[in-house]
Amino acid sequence: MVEQAEQQVITEANKDKELHDNVSDNLSQELTATVDDYAAEAIETSSANDAEEAEKPEPLYSTFPKSQKFLILIVGSFAGLVSPLTGSIYLPALNSIAADLGVRTSLVNLTITTYQIFQGLAPSFLASLADTRGRRPTYLIAFSIYIIANLALALQHNYVALMVLRCMQSAGSSATIALGSAVVADIATRAERGSWVGYAGLGISLGPALGPTIGGLLDQYLGWRSIFWFLLILGSVLMVIILTFMPETGRAVVGNGSVKPARWNLSLAQWLRVRRGHHFNGTESVEEDCSTISKPKQRLNPFSALRILLEPEGGITLGFGAIFFAGYFMVLTTLSEQLAARFGFSSAIVGLCYLPLGFGSLCSRWTAGKLFDWNFRRHARLRGIPLDLSRQQKLEVFPIERIRLEICIPMIYISCGTVLGYAWAMQTNASLAGIEVSLFFLGLFISGAQQGLNTLVVDTHADTPATATAANNLFRCLMSSGGVAVAPFMIEKVGIGLMGVFISGVWLAFSPCLWAVLLYGKRWRESAKIQQDKKDHEKNNGHSV
Repeated sequence: MVEQAEQQVITEANKDKELHDNVSDNLSQELTATVDDYAAEAIETSSANDAEEAEKPEPLYSTFPKSQKFLILIVGSFAGLVSPLTGSIYLPALNSIAADLGVRTSLVNLTITTYQIFQGLAPSFLASLADTRGRRPTYLIAFSIYIIANLALALQHNYVALMVLRCMQSAGSSATIALGSAVVADIATRAERGSWVGYAGLGISLGPALGPTIGGLLDQYLGWRSIFWFLLILGSVLMVIILTFMPETGRAVVGNGSVKPARWNLSLAQWLRVRRGHHFNGTESVEEDCSTISKPKQRLNPFSALRILLEPEGGITLGFGAIFFAGYFMVLTTLSEQLAARFGFSSAIVGLCYLPLGFGSLCSRWTAGKLFDWNFRRHARLRGIPLDLSRQQKLEVFPIERIRLEICIPMIYISCGTVLGYAWAMQTNASLAGIEVSLFFLGLFISGAQQGLNTLVVDTHADTPATATAANNLFRCLMSSGGVAVAPFMIEKVGIGLMGVFISGVWLAFSPCLWAVLLYGKRWRESAKIQQDKKDHEKNNGHSV
C-alpha cells in the first residue's frame, strides 16, 4: 500500500512538471510571437513614415509674392548702387576740393585709396550680423552710419576731417553690395539667380560709371559740397523706403518667408497688415514652415570672410575676381584725368563721357544674365532634370562651376581685347568716338564676367551669402586700392597703351586658374563637404558622450 501511494505521488508530480513545462513553452511562444508582431509593426510604421517623408513635397523656396520679390530686388539694387556711386562721385571734383581746402590734389587722391580699403574691411563685420540676425537691421545700421557721415562731410572744412569722414562714409555704405546679393540668394533659386544677382550687383559696375557724371554736374553748377548733400538725401530716401516696404528675407530668421519675424523687424507695410488681421506678407494661403529656417553651419564672426579665402575653389574665384576688378578700376580712375588732358573738358563734360561705360554695364544685365540662366536650363535638359523655379536646385546634381564659368571665361578673354582697344585708342590719340565705343564694350563684357564670378560665389555658399559677398568685396577692394595707387605712375613711365597691355597680360596669365575651378571645382567642393560632415559627426558624438 505504501509503495502504491509513493508511486501515485511520483506520478502526480511528473504530471505537474509536464503541465508546468507545457505552460512555460506556450507562454514563451506567445511572448516571442508578440515581440515579433511588435517588431513587424514598428518596421511597417517606420517604412510608412519613410514613404510619407519621401512623398512629402519639398517646400517652396520662397513664399514672397512675385510683386513683392520684384520690389525687394529693386530696393536691393538701388541700395547696392550707393557704395560704388559714393566712391566715384567726387572724382571730377578732386581739383575743386584740393583748392578749397588748400592741399595738393595728390593728398585728396589718398581719400580714394582709404575709401577702397574701408570698403573692403567694413562688410566683413556687418555681413556676419546679416547672416545671423537678418538683412533689415543690418541695412538700417549701415544707412544710419552713412547718413551721419554725409552730413558731417557736407559741413567740414579741413583735410583731416575729409579723410576720417570718408572712411566712415565707406564703412556705412560698403555693406550694401553684400546685402543685395544676400537678399537675392534668399528669394531666388539657382536656376534664375544668374539674372537676379546681376541686377543686385548692378551698382558694382554702374555706380563707378554714373558717379562721375553726377559729381561733375553738381561740382560745376552747385559746388563740391552739394555732392555730399545729394548723397545725404539719397541715403535718407533709401532708408525710409527700407523702413516702410522692405521685408526681412534672411533665411536664418524667416526661412522661405513663411515664418513671422519679431515685431520690431517688421516693415511698416507688414505691421499695418498684421494690425488689420491679415497675413504679414499678404499671402493668406501660406502656412508657417519653421523647417525652412536655415542657420549658418559654422559660427560666424568678422573673420569668417577670411575663411572663404582659404578654400581651394573660393580662394581662386575670389582671387581672380579681385585681379579682374583691379584692372577695371585702374582704367576707371585714370579716365577723367586722361580726358581732361587730351581734350581739355570741364568736369561736367568729363562726367558725361563715363555714360557709355554705364550703358554697357547696364546692358550686361540683359545679355550675360540671360546667358547664365540659359546655360543652367541647358545643363538641366542634358541631364533630363525638369526645372521647377519655385524649388531650390541641388548642388549635388548640377555642376554649378561649369554652368557659370562656361559663359564667364569667354567674356574675360573678350574683356582683355576691349581693354587693349581702349588703351591704344588713348595712346594713339584716336577720336573721342573711338574711345567711347571701346568704353561701352569694356563695360558690357567686364560687368558680365564679374556677374558670373559673383553668382558663383553666392551659389557655393548658400548658407552665408552675405559673408561670401563680403569676402569677395574685401579682396576686390584691397586689390583695386593698390591698382589705383600704381596706375598714375605706370601711365607716366610707360604710357597708357602699355598699361593696357599689362592689365590684359595679367588677366590672361591667371585665367587658367578659372579653368581649374571649372574642371575640378565640383570635386573640391564635395571633398570639403565630406570633411565638414565628418567633423560635425565627430563633434556630435563627442557631445553625446
